[in-house]
Amino acid sequence: MRMAVKTVRTERNSVWRNWAGNVIARPVRSVAPSSTQELAEAVRQAVADGLRVKPVGTGHSFTTTAATDGVLIRPDRLVGVREVDREAGTVTVAAGTTLRQLNETLSVHGLSLTNMGDIMEQTVAGATSTGTHGTGRDSASIAAQIKGLELVTADGSVLRCSATEHPEVFAAARVGLGALGVVTAITFGVEQEFLLTAREEPMPFDRVMTEFEQLVAENEHFEFYWFPHTGNCNTKRNNRSTGPASPIGRVSGWVDDELLSNGIFQVACTVGRAVPATIPGIAKISSRALSARTYTDIPYKVFTSPRRVRFLEMEYAVPREAAVPALRELKATVERSGLRVSFPVEVRTAPADDIPLSTSSGRDTAYIAVHLYRGTPHRAYFTAAEQIMTAHGGRPHWGKLHSRDAAYLSGVYPRFGEFTALRDRLDPDRVFGNDYLRRVLGG
Repeated sequence: MRMAVKTVRTERNSVWRNWAGNVIARPVRSVAPSSTQELAEAVRQAVADGLRVKPVGTGHSFTTTAATDGVLIRPDRLVGVREVDREAGTVTVAAGTTLRQLNETLSVHGLSLTNMGDIMEQTVAGATSTGTHGTGRDSASIAAQIKGLELVTADGSVLRCSATEHPEVFAAARVGLGALGVVTAITFGVEQEFLLTAREEPMPFDRVMTEFEQLVAENEHFEFYWFPHTGNCNTKRNNRSTGPASPIGRVSGWVDDELLSNGIFQVACTVGRAVPATIPGIAKISSRALSARTYTDIPYKVFTSPRRVRFLEMEYAVPREAAVPALRELKATVERSGLRVSFPVEVRTAPADDIPLSTSSGRDTAYIAVHLYRGTPHRAYFTAAEQIMTAHGGRPHWGKLHSRDAAYLSGVYPRFGEFTALRDRLDPDRVFGNDYLRRVLGG
């Protein structure tokens, strides 16, 4: 009986676009390997052909971090859970597995990540490589929950690393920007599934500013949205609960999360883009549309929510003590300018971690994210916000729009040189390089 032989799925001269539609790549070929061995062979072949290599996830980055004119590694078939080790408290998954697939599988096993971001469409490798995070007083980003990595390096060899195996690679590659190799599998630390009670509540901007440190200190996970052109915020506090579970009702959940947050918001953004003068009035209505609610559910159903309205985003990580001054400056800038901002500003926090290029590396952090509806001129608003954030030593999110370069970034990341030296060792010929990495890392 003849065995079927798997082959790497290859497309030539294809076009790739990111989720927001602001990045287009035209690689010589796209490959979709189904195993680490196939991916390693694809890298070796690319090197032999003199082509650069970039892995791509689901395209939720707004920068050109994954763009290439060489070989694009697609995640479509490098998926699935490889191992669940209850005794060790770990799960190992292929790099192209989405966070949705991971969370749903973990839940079947009665397990959960400790913390996560607010969407689940990203691949695990894409999310961690760019520093995706949620909000947490004590629990850090998704990358900080990594216990082991498998990656294919520039010579096509497979390197496995952890805190005890190639620890210098492990330290850096958890947020590796695709610069050190192609991640093929990730081992996460997990815990027994638990319940979270979410309390969502409108709150005046001035009160949030006054009580910010208290709100962060008193809650395991605190975040809020400020609606520009208003003095209104919507806050969310998530804390562990002994239960019982009390999920959002199907109808009320659809009204808040689909109809208001996506459907009607989409219409409001479309109107605002066409007639910018209407935006302040729309913002006042939008900021009052969502009412207070409390619910209790398993973690990924509390941390995440559907995001169907497409936008562009810039996010900066500032020292946590700079959050309130930076936000007050941003509010004053919007109020005295002719800017019309249709999207709320999102604010989250994270504790310091030990990852060289993590935006929370070595310092307690507040994240301030600005957005604009796709198709809306964004440069003036983002530039104004960026000037405020960099004045406070801000670090831009690696997957979100910014104008910083290696000269600036080496000054706000104390371990920047450690990362670039490792890159020089693992990829001296810049097999995994592109224009974005040249700008942010140099060389």
